[in-house]
Amino acid sequence: MLNNIFLYRITNLPEYGAISFDVSMQPQAFVPCGASQQKSIGWVPPRGEANGLLMESINGQLICKLAIETKSVPKSEIDKHVAARVDVIEQNTGRKPGKKERRELMDEVMLALLPNAFAKRKDVPVWIDPKACTLVIGAGSQSVSDDVLSAIVRDMGLTITLVQTLRSPQSTMTQWLLSDHIDMPGAFCIERACVLKSNSEDAATVKFSQHSLDNPEVRKHVTEGKLPTQLALSWDGKVSFVLPETLQLKKIAFLDGVMDASGADKHEDRFDADVALATGLLTPLIAELIEAMGGEMKIAEGGAA
Repeated sequence: MLNNIFLYRITNLPEYGAISFDVSMQPQAFVPCGASQQKSIGWVPPRGEANGLLMESINGQLICKLAIETKSVPKSEIDKHVAARVDVIEQNTGRKPGKKERRELMDEVMLALLPNAFAKRKDVPVWIDPKACTLVIGAGSQSVSDDVLSAIVRDMGLTITLVQTLRSPQSTMTQWLLSDHIDMPGAFCIERACVLKSNSEDAATVKFSQHSLDNPEVRKHVTEGKLPTQLALSWDGKVSFVLPETLQLKKIAFLDGVMDASGADKHEDRFDADVALATGLLTPLIAELIEAMGGEMKIAEGGAA
C-alpha cells in the first residue's frame, strides 16, 4: 500500500468524516484522458471496487487514492513528423520555417499523434490520520506528491504544511553513524546500507550495501566530510525503510510475518486488515522518527516557524 511516503501536517482538519469528504471529492472523480489530453487527475475508490466510496474510514484512519494518467508521444516521433512537414514547406515555398513556426508545427504534430499515444496511469494512496493531523502521500517523487497536494487543497479545502523537525534528517543520520549503534533512539536500528556524499566540488560518493555500518571505515568517511544522503533503518523489528536527507520514507517493507499478523483470511478481501495493520505500525514509527530528530518545529501565529 505505502512503499514510499512524503509526510505533511494538516493545520485545519475539519471534524467531519469520510462521507463528507467523499461528497466533496465526487465532482473530481477520475476520468481517463481524452483523445487530445496529455494528463488527467482524479480520485478513484481506494478499495478498487467500481462505484465505491472515494474516501474510506478504517480504524479511524481516512484512506483515499488519486489516479494520475498521462499520455506522451516520443520526441523522436515528433521530430520525424516535424522534419517531414518542414521538407514540404521548403519544397513548396523555398524557405526554411523559423523557430516560432517550428514550435507551432511541433504543437500540431503533438495534437495529431496524441489520440494514438499509450496512456500510463499511476494510482497514489493517500492516508490522513485525523488524530495526529498527519497527511501521508504514497508517492515516489516530489512531482507526483505535488499533484496530490494540489488535488487535496482543491477538493478537500485542507491547509497543508511540511513537517519540519528541529534537526535535519541528514544531521540526525550523521550523528547516528558516528555514535555507538546500540544507543539508537526508540525502536530504531541501523541496517546494512547507506550512501555517503561529499559536499565538495567532486561530489565524491561512497555506497555501502550489505555491509556493517558500525565500523571505523564508515566513521572515517563521515569525519572527512562525506554526509549520509540515504540510510537503511528498521523499526521494532517489524518495518524496514530507507531514510533520505529529506523527511521521507523510501522502500518501506513490512518484515517477515508482520502482515500475516492481521489475521485476515487469505481468501477474503484483506484491504481493511492490511490498512489497519500498516497504519497501526507506521503511526508510532513516524512519531518516533520525528521525536528522534528533536521533535517538530512549532508554527507560531502568523505562520512563522
